[in-house]
Amino acid sequence: MTTATTATTASAAPTLKIDFVSDVSCPWCAIGLSALEQAIERVGSEVKAELHFQPFELNPQMWAGGQEITEHLSQKYGSTAEQQASIRETIRQRGEAVGFTFRMEGRDRIYNTFNAHRLLHWADVEGAPGQQHALKKALFTAYFTDGKAPESSDVLLDAVRSAGLDDRRAAEVLAGDEFAAETREAEQMYLNAGIHSVPAIIFNDRHLISGGQPVEVFEQALRQLAAEAA
Repeated sequence: MTTATTATTASAAPTLKIDFVSDVSCPWCAIGLSALEQAIERVGSEVKAELHFQPFELNPQMWAGGQEITEHLSQKYGSTAEQQASIRETIRQRGEAVGFTFRMEGRDRIYNTFNAHRLLHWADVEGAPGQQHALKKALFTAYFTDGKAPESSDVLLDAVRSAGLDDRRAAEVLAGDEFAAETREAEQMYLNAGIHSVPAIIFNDRHLISGGQPVEVFEQALRQLAAEAA
């Protein structure tokens, strides 16, 4: 009887819904996701994490072909090339610490990411469990590690295939406007909720952690929320 009770208790880990609001062209989002993944691994069977990736565009008005990144950041934030180089090195080191590779020299342009978000929404609706997560990671890798343009249909479809999703169905989505309205609605919902920078990680629709935090911050939050749920 004791053994059976213990087994039942061990299998009843609380489920945490995690909405990861981010853009595929946001380096701190890639860092934050890698840190969150490691935190989830650390807590192990104490919690069951349900990850959902929600859209946020850093540059919704960006034109086709994108903009040279130094020019873009100088115009948007007033930063100098030297300041940007320092920040890129900080990002590279933070990524390395959580196992994500930034090859910043290959990322010389900022692109529109709306179609990437449409595909992520599609993957959440029509994909199998875990495939939206895999697509998000593939998109981060394509841009930040491989220096590819996330506005390119070929790049997007390569990411779809690497995530095990149906590339023919994805091509249909890209050829039309499926999931455009739903994606814009979700973007607006998070803007209306006061989210104006990413990553924003929302636990159970109530608790927010902002930024690419260290693994320990996410681990502490997961353990605390799991204890409260238990």
